[in-house]
Amino acid sequence: MKLTFGEKIRNLREDADMNQTELGKKLNMTQRKISYIECGKCEPNIDDIVAFCRYFKVSADFLLGIENECK
Repeated sequence: MKLTFGEKIRNLREDADMNQTELGKKLNMTQRKISYIECGKCEPNIDDIVAFCRYFKVSADFLLGIENECK
């Protein structure tokens, strides 16, 4: 089963033992925006994707679910 972008963010956040408010502060986003991204109500913009990648040290390909499609 493929995880959505939001599910991956939620898993990474929970693995880091953080709540949405804490992550939002680290990334200069509101708790509401983190919540909306995690539940799929809001699409992340490119700056959001870059921020998540840098903070969690993962690739955009991983977050977007395309890491194996180009091979």
